[in-house]
Amino acid sequence: MSIEWVNRAVDGLRAWGREKGVEVDVDEVRLLCDYASDYLEVNELGDFRPGTFEELLLEIYPRKVIAPPESAGETVAAARTLVEFLVDTGEIAPKTAMRIRAVLDEIEPEMPAALADTTKFGMAKSIFSAINADSLDLADPAAVQRAVEEFDGLDEDACDCPGCAPLPAVRLAPPSEIARAVREVPLLRDAHLLVEWMAEGGRTTTVRKALRVKDARLVTEEAGVERPALAWRLALDLGLARLEGTTVFVEEGFIPLASRDEEDLLDLWAATVEFLIEAPVDITGNEAVDESIYAVHDLLYRLQVPVPPDGVAEYLRELAAGERVEGLDEALDRLAYTGTVHHLGGGVALTSHGLWGLRELYLEIGLEPPIAADLAEGDASGLISGLITSGLPAEVAEGDIERWLAGRTPEQAAAELLGAVAGAPAEMRGIAVTIVDRLSAEAEPAVTRCLDDAELRPHAIHWLASRGLPAPALTQDELLWVSVDMLALALPAAQIDPDGFAENMAVSGPPPYLIEDMWRVDHPDVVEVLELLGNTLPDKVTAKAARKAAFKARSRGIR
Repeated sequence: MSIEWVNRAVDGLRAWGREKGVEVDVDEVRLLCDYASDYLEVNELGDFRPGTFEELLLEIYPRKVIAPPESAGETVAAARTLVEFLVDTGEIAPKTAMRIRAVLDEIEPEMPAALADTTKFGMAKSIFSAINADSLDLADPAAVQRAVEEFDGLDEDACDCPGCAPLPAVRLAPPSEIARAVREVPLLRDAHLLVEWMAEGGRTTTVRKALRVKDARLVTEEAGVERPALAWRLALDLGLARLEGTTVFVEEGFIPLASRDEEDLLDLWAATVEFLIEAPVDITGNEAVDESIYAVHDLLYRLQVPVPPDGVAEYLRELAAGERVEGLDEALDRLAYTGTVHHLGGGVALTSHGLWGLRELYLEIGLEPPIAADLAEGDASGLISGLITSGLPAEVAEGDIERWLAGRTPEQAAAELLGAVAGAPAEMRGIAVTIVDRLSAEAEPAVTRCLDDAELRPHAIHWLASRGLPAPALTQDELLWVSVDMLALALPAAQIDPDGFAENMAVSGPPPYLIEDMWRVDHPDVVEVLELLGNTLPDKVTAKAARKAAFKARSRGIR
């Protein structure tokens, strides 16, 4: 938004109102100018046209402004005042003013319904409209305190659905890669093609600025534009086209998609993603998908893995209170046309530029999605600690591990990883050992050197023996110790998903006779491990053995 011209316009309007004795709703007019500047490429007062007001009052206001339907009359009145100011000061011609007044007459009865139509709400408006404005009186200190206390207590009963979870750390592709991908987005390509095709042919729109049915058919046949109606709405939203009445012109400064520079492409793509997420338009033709377009993208952003169509359908059913979702495969194909998602590994996932664009949208509404560091670029300590704390999806973390290992020989990798966790907690040691376990026999010298470390020795013996390499036999004490150590690695995940942990233990857990003796192990996590086994193992006899062993370990004072 150009703040300077809006400020000058408002100052001029105030002076004009005083001179003419006209009451001016300055705040409402400022909002009109702000949104016209932000979304409709209005850069000065003389740029206002009939279509500007139509788009502002029937599309932008319902999407952005939280206002009751009955306030529509005040907004239209402010628009009429602005028109009188524009014509009186010579910013627009009298004939233009007449056309705008006629459009405002048509808008006035339609605007209350548009403000009340929740399908037109943008994401931020939908969120804040759900908040009861009467629930918090900021003038009342007691109400403020109650609100703080309620907020502090939210975690106790926090919703565990994907949309309420904290945003995960994401790995973004370099801007140059995103820009290259944006140039290939079918929807953006079609929007540019369509504008040039319409302008060169001297074609016109309907009075509602929509594409004519005949032109939509012709541009598909002649230029290969796949979704003309959607591409046209995007072209108008991005300001690629200019309308004079119903005649289409290429906007001044129009640049073909292939000729745009990196910065311009990123700005264009951010605006495109906002349009797709927030605009009340037909994106896929599937009502269930289009009404949940933000939720679908948000789900894919948070999971960062390909989600099978059945998984998307299940999520949409939950959002729609159990209603069945039909035609999802076709809808997802149409969604891929927009460039935000693609088919991958039997499911659908965000494209690299879709991920980037959605993160930009989160930033726009005041969220701060974390960026995950590239763990492959650090040392062994950075890799291990990053795998614990970054919250990266397994597929992304696996890529980091593979690239980190690719830069080292097996012996170098084993030496760095095992050296980084000497004396470290079990979780760090377990991750290092797990990575070393995928190394070939070339790592033998580095692993063998760890036989002198009491905590790493059992792991080293197991590694060597499993590859048929020379290794001492595990003593009973070492076998018990390494069993506890590997279970300690599973503690964080087990606390999150005890049922999953119990299922795994039922299949591959230690036998009862081994659990009975674990209390003897001098391991800092032995009590916690045994308590977890005692509380989660499905076999009652084994669970009882674990609880008895935990009691004995506590009696020994092991903590």
